[in-house]
Order: sequence, then C-alpha cells, then structure tokens
Amino acid sequence: MPPKKTTSTASSHAPAAPQSAPSTSTASTGRKPWVKRTPVEVVLEQIQKQEEKVAEMREAISHEERELSKLQQAKKVLEST
Repeated sequence: MPPKKTTSTASSHAPAAPQSAPSTSTASTGRKPWVKRTPVEVVLEQIQKQEEKVAEMREAISHEERELSKLQQAKKVLEST
C-alpha cells in the first residue's frame, strides 16, 4: 500500500529564519577571541604541550613501576611459603 500523501502548508516548508551573524563578544558565544599567532608561536606551544604530556606520562609510569615492585615482593612472599 503506498504511503498516504499529506497536504502541507506553506509554513511547514518555509525556510528557517536567517540566523544572526556571529558576534565577536565572548559573553554571547562563550569562546575566546581569535588571536593571530606566528608559526613560531604555534610550534613553541606544541612543544610545551608535548613536554607537559611527557611529564605526566613519566609520573604515571613511575607510579606503575612502584605498584609492580609491590606486587613482585608479594609474589616472592607467596612463592616462599
């Protein structure tokens, strides 16, 4: 059975109201204003972010190594009994 055809009104197919142009104020958009940076500044920021990431990973691996040593000590105790 073919689907029923519905009569549509012009208002349902009317184009959406045009949106207002994006404002540059940070209060309405919640975004920081765009700041033009040189390629050098971009690369330096990337280096800083990578250094921070590596530092966090080093902290995480040192924590994991401590946990591993604790477990290895427990294993030695269990094997000795």
